[in-house]
Amino acid sequence: MSSFRVRAAVLASSVLMTFGSTAAPALATGETSSMADRMAAVQTAKSMNYYPSDAGWSAMWTNFDAVKVDADLARIAELGADNVRVIVFPQAFGWPTPKPEYTEKLRKFVSIADAHGLSVKITLFDWWSGYNEVTNSVTWAKAVLAPYVDDPRILAVELKNEFQPADTAAVTWVKQLIPAIRAYAPDMPLTLSVDGGTGAAGMARIKSELAATPLDYYDFHFYGSSERALAEIRKAQAAVSPAPIVIGETGVSSAVVSEGEQGAYLARVFRAASEAGVGSVSPWTLNDFSDGAIPSNSQVSQMPAQYKFGLYRADGAPKFASTVVRTWWTTGTVPNSLLNLGFEADANDSPWRLSNSAAGVPVVGTDVVRTGTRSVRFSGTTRTTAGLPSLVTAPITPVQAGYRWRAEAYARGAAATGVTEIALSWFDVNGKWISQSTSNRLPAGNTTWTKLVVEAVAPAGATSVQLHLKSGDNTGTVWFDDVAVS
Repeated sequence: MSSFRVRAAVLASSVLMTFGSTAAPALATGETSSMADRMAAVQTAKSMNYYPSDAGWSAMWTNFDAVKVDADLARIAELGADNVRVIVFPQAFGWPTPKPEYTEKLRKFVSIADAHGLSVKITLFDWWSGYNEVTNSVTWAKAVLAPYVDDPRILAVELKNEFQPADTAAVTWVKQLIPAIRAYAPDMPLTLSVDGGTGAAGMARIKSELAATPLDYYDFHFYGSSERALAEIRKAQAAVSPAPIVIGETGVSSAVVSEGEQGAYLARVFRAASEAGVGSVSPWTLNDFSDGAIPSNSQVSQMPAQYKFGLYRADGAPKFASTVVRTWWTTGTVPNSLLNLGFEADANDSPWRLSNSAAGVPVVGTDVVRTGTRSVRFSGTTRTTAGLPSLVTAPITPVQAGYRWRAEAYARGAAATGVTEIALSWFDVNGKWISQSTSNRLPAGNTTWTKLVVEAVAPAGATSVQLHLKSGDNTGTVWFDDVAVS
């Protein structure tokens, strides 16, 4: 870690030496900034959302630290990214005329990103709702964008973060902003994002409202169930077709789930997006936030979950999600083996979760194993009206009705009683349970390692599946190891 910081500091020194000039750079040989080139790059961008761990949202600019930014963007590039999204704030930059010291901070950021081989997406007008100030909005946006109109380092401009299409004033405002910025920067792709609650229906409404001034692409912020990501992404695509979409934010907080499930969540979204033909998925966000990092005048600062979406903890330590993102961006795959199917990972790095724990709690241990050093053990279990206790995960591969699935696990019993099996539970697009498919059962008594297998075709209407390892009404002990699902 210390050597990384030394290298980053050296690079920062070399980058900072160039900050005296304010002229926009000439296009590099072979580079273009045409709309077609930018749109092609938008749709394949390996993009990371970014704030420093100690300065989130507007604090990134009011407490701008070029050395910290340089170290973080080096880390983003090391993950395999080629783009970074940065958000600017009118109240921080100065309104209606941006302050020179803040436009200089943005110039520094773009220069640092370029030094690491990263293009930049710029999001305008966050934490802002002055929709009656159209003229000032256009003036401010032009001033911020002036150095970058023909700059190939800038990939796209998002006019408003998480736009609300039900807000009539916002719609009236953006209908005037789009043509003004389009005329000023004709080769710059323009977009709006929607929040997870607005979703596909909101995207359809934006498209309808902006029929006369269309966007170049749509930015879908996805925070729904990763197990149903394919169905939700396809709904978003259908809402704005034939315009393309990207997933500009996605993730889950490790304050809510384990770090293992946080990583599995991103893996499922990457795979679902790929299946749907969406080539750009941007994790939210690089870093967890330290206490006090989010400005206290924001409601976000009062939400504990908002501090734990990062791929890295606030102290810089990597989380399992960083491994998932690096694996996808560098290899284009995220195998089911990331799901800790042999129980070898530490508890916080495992996506397995408990179900119906009132009837029994499985424990990972080293006493009896088939391979490796760990297995999971059920002892002295019962059942409730909700059924048997189980350990649950969801595969990375997205579910599509009519496709065949197979899951297996090895189980071993010592004076076992009751029911020990594995099951695939199927759910519809609303998360409603449809049915389950179960395996052969482990015989009672003392047994050697026995393969339990379930094979099934995803039923009509199924958009997600969960794999359950179950053992209930068991006065003895059962161990599970070496799970597989495909």
